[in-house]
Amino acid sequence: MTGVLTGFAIIGVVIAVGFVAGRLQIGGATAGRSIQHLAFFIASPALLFDVLAHADVTLIFSSFISVALIAALVSGGLFVVVNLIVWRRSAGEATIGALASGYVNANNIGLPVAVYVLGDAQFVAPIMLLQLIVFTPVALAVLDVTGPGKVSVMSILTQPVRNPIIIASIAGVVIAATGVQLPDAVYAPFELIGGAAVPLMLLAFGMSLSGQRPLRAGTGRPRVLVAALLKSAVMPLVAFAVAGFVFGLEGDHLFAATVLAALPSAQNVFNYATRFETAEVFARDAVLLSTVLAVPALIVIAALLA
Repeated sequence: MTGVLTGFAIIGVVIAVGFVAGRLQIGGATAGRSIQHLAFFIASPALLFDVLAHADVTLIFSSFISVALIAALVSGGLFVVVNLIVWRRSAGEATIGALASGYVNANNIGLPVAVYVLGDAQFVAPIMLLQLIVFTPVALAVLDVTGPGKVSVMSILTQPVRNPIIIASIAGVVIAATGVQLPDAVYAPFELIGGAAVPLMLLAFGMSLSGQRPLRAGTGRPRVLVAALLKSAVMPLVAFAVAGFVFGLEGDHLFAATVLAALPSAQNVFNYATRFETAEVFARDAVLLSTVLAVPALIVIAALLA
């Protein structure tokens, strides 16, 4: 339980610092967007390359990856269905909503939870690989081709080689899969730059809250509530059912699969929304609300299954 509270406390402090910086307009009125771009184009690719290059790719075939895949598809898919029936927003906005409903914060919350609550950081590795190799490329491709401007066949075909996050992720997986041994001096710059990714994203998120009133009327409040509830309640319930009744997981493994599904929406959702200028306010509010709801959700899961 201490690990859960510690993870959220760390994130809350950094977001608060960003909020204060935004209120004081440190760096100017557009500093938050500039920081987001730095995180997207430089720091995040460096972090993902370093993490994936050292990952155990055999974990992608474990039952955890299957549970995470099914739970995320169900949760995100439900948002898409509700959007088609009720709101009928654009494909780009529906993509951000699906991400907010099923893309977990496996890095800056998932890692502390895995270490301090589950006792093993390897539990979170399969989810990171799934999200980086499958969910991120697909979501970014949709956001790219549905964005403003004319889209050509060539732009669709070349999208993977134009996105730094996808390039870095693929490069890291290739190195891990082939067992290529690179000198530590090669990894050092990626580790150093990648270490700035999470703080930059959290600072920018905090700056985006300055002068804003989350969940105010007229900003898609019903969609935010649906996405947050799908993420915090439906996804862990699906993960629990699939892990227990389909894959026969028990004890610590069942607990781990359920806890990981209850993690809040990833900060990357807001990062991607800002990068593609799609549903930014919705993404910000959904990430914030799911983070708040994740605390009681994780406490309940720990009380029932730990």
